Amino acid sequence: MNTLTDTLGYFGFIFLELILLFLSISAAVSLILQYISREKLNKYLSGRAGYLMAALLGSITPFCACSTIPLTLGLLNAGVSIGPVMTFVLVSPLLNPVIVGMVWTLMGWQACLVYFFACFFPAMAGGWLMKIFHAERYVRQLPLNGTGCCDAGTPAPVVLPDFKSKLKKAFSDAYNDLQRVLIYLIIGTAIGAVIYGYIPQEWIVSIAGPENRFAIPVAALAGIPLYIRAESAIPIGLALVQKGMSLGAVIALIIGGAGMAIPEMSMLLSIFKARIVAAVVALIFLIAVIGGYLFNLL
Repeated sequence: MNTLTDTLGYFGFIFLELILLFLSISAAVSLILQYISREKLNKYLSGRAGYLMAALLGSITPFCACSTIPLTLGLLNAGVSIGPVMTFVLVSPLLNPVIVGMVWTLMGWQACLVYFFACFFPAMAGGWLMKIFHAERYVRQLPLNGTGCCDAGTPAPVVLPDFKSKLKKAFSDAYNDLQRVLIYLIIGTAIGAVIYGYIPQEWIVSIAGPENRFAIPVAALAGIPLYIRAESAIPIGLALVQKGMSLGAVIALIIGGAGMAIPEMSMLLSIFKARIVAAVVALIFLIAVIGGYLFNLL
């Protein structure tokens, strides 16, 4: 009964938090895009410096995994190339300031630097690979009114005269976006809550301890379906280290959990076809494994 209560409490808290995050960030994106033209976005995030700019944008935004979706929608609707967009999708949850601060607190600035490079550059490479393989073919049809922008060949959006009108339109766009992904959010959060409530940490440690040569890839796989909030990453990491899990395995677990939660995978399916989502999961897993082995090596 206690486990069921914890699971339901987790679902309710996370679900409410994600709805509030989605609405607030989606409204902010819509508002910003009413002031920034499609041409400026293409200038900053496309071309040779696009990947670097997208990675820097992702690394300074304090978003959790699921809150990257509204900005991703906005970038796609603004016509930004698929490579920088996917770079942002990969970097944003892995290098937000809270997670970086956690690594600094746990292991010091040297380890934080290793973590940063282990996430930053592989994410840029992953976005580049997405562009090379023409991942834009697997983007679902996007709504024309979701972010205040328009697709090529459609009439230009109405220019609203004052901030109040722009703000009202921004919240309207956010609500429309939420309607499109609400069912994915409910299903994904429910699955994540069941995993959170019924899979004990001791079991994860037992299969990903230091004696297991495959501890890091196992920890990365275990982290992918877990929704590890940035605020809870520090105590979880400390507890796992105290129970005997290697630092590399802990980092792999955190990267997998922070980078690809089940709610985000579900929500990504509303934007991308399954092939892109599978590729993102594979890239997050690869980044988690690389980061884990780098920590154990250094």
